[in-house]
Amino acid sequence: MVIVHVKHKDESQFLYETALSTPVDDLAQKITAIYNGRLKINRICVEIEELAKHGTLLPPEIMGLTEEQVDELKLKDDWGEKCIPSGGFTINKDPIGRRNGKQPRKEMQDVLNNAVKQAKDLINKNLVLQEKCLTFKIIQEALNILRGAVTIVYPMKLPPHDIIRMEFENIEDLTGTQASLDVIDPATAQLWFCGKELYRNEGQTLGSYAGKFENSKIILKLSKRGDGAPSREPIMSEEQRKQLMLHAYRKQEELKKLDQDDDDNYLNSDWADGSNLKKSFHGLNNISWKPFSKSK
Repeated sequence: MVIVHVKHKDESQFLYETALSTPVDDLAQKITAIYNGRLKINRICVEIEELAKHGTLLPPEIMGLTEEQVDELKLKDDWGEKCIPSGGFTINKDPIGRRNGKQPRKEMQDVLNNAVKQAKDLINKNLVLQEKCLTFKIIQEALNILRGAVTIVYPMKLPPHDIIRMEFENIEDLTGTQASLDVIDPATAQLWFCGKELYRNEGQTLGSYAGKFENSKIILKLSKRGDGAPSREPIMSEEQRKQLMLHAYRKQEELKKLDQDDDDNYLNSDWADGSNLKKSFHGLNNISWKPFSKSK
């Protein structure tokens, strides 16, 4: 099997295991699905962390309004009264006015926050350093962990307008958000290897570009159509470059010290004495002496 190191804009994303016989079109769709799945999990985790702090999302017509404006317009958060967290809640107002401020109790907060941690650990980019591959099954597992935690805390389900519920039901609308710019369409995604695009034509496989050796590791770069060719891999990594510069600096400092060193104490050493051999023949080495004094 081939280990594919997937990168996006020179940033490591995950490792994926596949075969050289895999069609490029299938490979592009599977890699893009995992990439978008990681984005989805991260979006949900951010919202669940806010859910644990400030409760469910307010309806769109109330969101961002002050209490005075809500009273004046005679608006009401009906879903906020229905969706009460298990074990009750405490009031913790959302400073930006997105959520209703009904914070779950400490035990339920822990359920949500622990689920977020578990899900993030499953898709962490550090898995690349640990040589662990990522699959779409792991993406689904992380989503199930998050869905299960939300169900425990809110057994009656979240309001239909809550972003978390919409994400779980795959009806989220990312239009006009930064997140929409990060998502890549699986149908038009492009893969690049050694500066060349892997064409998704019929009959084109990964082996058509990566060679014939199955037990290998390659780097593929994922991009949107129209973004152009990504930059080539640097000759050395950032850490290698730092170590090289550090070695050069230390060498330069040593040369400076040698240039400034005019100490000649080494001339008093035995190895610098030209008559040392003659003294050894005559038994004159290691002789101690002291001035002779006449006794009175």
